[in-house]
Amino acid sequence: MIPQLSIIIPCFNSEKTLEETLQSVLNQYFSDWEAIIVNDGSKDNLEEIALKWVNKDSRFKYFKKENGGLGTARNYGILKAQGKFILPLDSDNKIRPVFALKALQIFNQNENIGVIYGNAMYFGEKEGIWEVGSFNIYKMLVHNYIDACSIIRKSVFDIIGHYDTNLPYQGHEDWDLWLSVINSPFDFYYLEEITFDYRVSNNSMIKSFDKKMLEDNIEYIQKKHFKLYVNAFMELLSKQKYIDKTFNNIIWLKNLKRKLKL
Repeated sequence: MIPQLSIIIPCFNSEKTLEETLQSVLNQYFSDWEAIIVNDGSKDNLEEIALKWVNKDSRFKYFKKENGGLGTARNYGILKAQGKFILPLDSDNKIRPVFALKALQIFNQNENIGVIYGNAMYFGEKEGIWEVGSFNIYKMLVHNYIDACSIIRKSVFDIIGHYDTNLPYQGHEDWDLWLSVINSPFDFYYLEEITFDYRVSNNSMIKSFDKKMLEDNIEYIQKKHFKLYVNAFMELLSKQKYIDKTFNNIIWLKNLKRKLKL
């Protein structure tokens, strides 16, 4: 039987956290899923842990490939996926029990929705709620504020392609993907609740970025999505002109009323 949801779990030396991640998958209320564990050339005991879970529940599937980075591991999993919906889940995070159940109900009610995301609860070296907020194209153009742990209609990938593996440095694949979604026929949907738990660690990949690495990735992304940035700038410029004109008309109206002593 073909599952509705494919959960893609790329792994690299994550034996210490994988158990918690897989347990969160098993604990969810939605049952029509497959979890694709992709070992991206790990050198630890990850394989033994993954195979234990495969033996525990046949919905867990295990694949091993040469190390190629996060984007290649996610793409590998997507190519293996059978579901109509894709949930990328990092091997140190945990999904909440109701996320998939609620998201698929929303997807089935509106075919225009391509991505559903929500808030997160920090754990590990930081605590608190990451309140993401409604989708805002201008905010997304400045920086990525939506985590990969979202549920994506698989046909989105058919239209825009998979994660870009040509970025100068790994770490901004999600941002690039969301910008590509903006240029697609699909919409974003904000589920206003905590949908996953986000582990904060000093060893996270993004914290290893220096200024040059960040600038190189931003330059690559802005060049790739140049038309999107230009169109957004022109729209903002048009809005500003409208605001200026409206403001000037209000001043003119006030002056007229003053002259007529109204």
